[in-house]
Formats: sequence, C-alpha cells, structure tokens
Amino acid sequence: MDFGDLKSPASLQVLNNYLVDKSYIEGYLLPPADLCHALRWYNHIKSYEKEKASLPGLKKALGKYGPVDVEDTIGRGEKSEEAKRLREECLAQYEPKKAKKPALIKSSILLDVKPWDEKTVMAKLEECIRGIQADGLVWGSCELVQVGYGIKKLQIRCVVEDKVGTDMLEKQITAFEDYVHAIHGCGCFQQNLKSILDHVI
Repeated sequence: MDFGDLKSPASLQVLNNYLVDKSYIEGYLLPPADLCHALRWYNHIKSYEKEKASLPGLKKALGKYGPVDVEDTIGRGEKSEEAKRLREECLAQYEPKKAKKPALIKSSILLDVKPWDEKTVMAKLEECIRGIQADGLVWGSCELVQVGYGIKKLQIRCVVEDKVGTDMLEKQITAFEDYVHAIHGCGCFQQNLKSILDHVI
C-alpha cells in the first residue's frame, strides 16, 4: 500500500504509525505537531538536506513506499468518491439532453404492387423497387400473391423511419410505369427505437 494523499489526516496517521519503529523513509512533508513520529522523521531527514543528492538508493514512485500489511482503503475511498462525483455530474448534464431528443419512430409497411398484366416480369419489378434507396429505409421480405386471370401482385415489406414519407415511396415506385399499374400500402404500424427488423426481414 502507499501512504495516499499526505495532505489528508488519515494518510498522515498511517505515516505516523509506520514510523513508530523506523528512522528513515524517502519524501519530505511537514506533518502536524501531534504526529510526533512523523515529525521526528521529518526533522531528521531535513538535517540531511545538503547531502540529499549524494545519498545512496534509487528513487521510486511514491506508491512503492509504505507498509505492506495495511489495506489500501484511504486512496481507494478518495478515488471512488471522486469517480462517483464525476459520474453524477455527467448524468446531470446528460439527462436534459436526453429529454429533449425526440424518440425515433419506425414504421413497418406492407406494399401491394400490382402489374399491368400477366406478362409483366415480376423479378424485374422487384429489382426496380429494391433499387430505391433512402436514409432510414430498409427493404424486407416479399412474395407473389395470385390476383386472378394469371396475374400476380408483388407484396413487399419495408421498414421506414419517420423522415421517410410513404408518399415518396409511392411516387418512386409508380415511376416504374412499364411495370406498375397500381400500388397500395397496408398494415402500417409504428414502434419506438427498438427495431422491428427481426420480425419483418
């Protein structure tokens, strides 16, 4: 263990107890008068001030000195209190920002895309639709559903954030006029930031 912060009474008491049966230790700090052993040690070491540079021994980090049989609760307690204080300050600054941030809304949309006739190449139609890209848009699963007279419609799912409008999707899909006769959206619902992608893709 180390002596901790020698400016604190608790650390100075550890130093004082350590010096009960010792005369030498490295470091220089004047302790209060009631800590007689630490004061004696300080005065003794101070008397060698002029010879300090020529004294034998290697200088070590402060944490390498001190009793080894005393649990290090002083420094740890001070550090944990400081860490707790910093954490509380960070949380206090974060909470107002979190409250102002709007919740992210996502919608799952099932689109019915009807072709002109049974001759429409549905694989090409799907390729065109999936080629539509936008920030906040994710395409999901799809299937062909029988309508009648050999015509099949394409049912395709997508997940969009609230910044992606369904009007934009409809406009871009109907632009494939060689393939698309009509488009309808159904089964639209909203959820919060917790993604629904696992359920639809």
